[in-house]
Amino acid sequence: MAEAGRYPDDPATEQLVGELAMKSEEFRRWWAGHRVVERSHGTKRMRHPVVGELEIHHEALNLPGDPDQTLFLYPTRPGSPFQDAIKLLASWLATAEGAVTRRNDAEGVDADR
Repeated sequence: MAEAGRYPDDPATEQLVGELAMKSEEFRRWWAGHRVVERSHGTKRMRHPVVGELEIHHEALNLPGDPDQTLFLYPTRPGSPFQDAIKLLASWLATAEGAVTRRNDAEGVDADR
């Protein structure tokens, strides 16, 4: 929605909004409400099925020289239980990816295909 506000006459956006509005009453109400708030920072809270509650800070950094590019950062507070949970998820992912790589290597599968 923020992009639609930045480029209100973009044909692709107009087409997409038109299609969504035709197919969804909920979208029409939501779009008509125009509750667009551009947030450059804040805190997100969520519940992950493996590690439970997470609280993650977010920062949106607009890149100089290219207003269409934004870098999003999602750090946790150092030393917090949330940081520990993210580290656990990262190690879990690395272990899972390693297992897939080892299995592919054993089966002679080219992962780049």
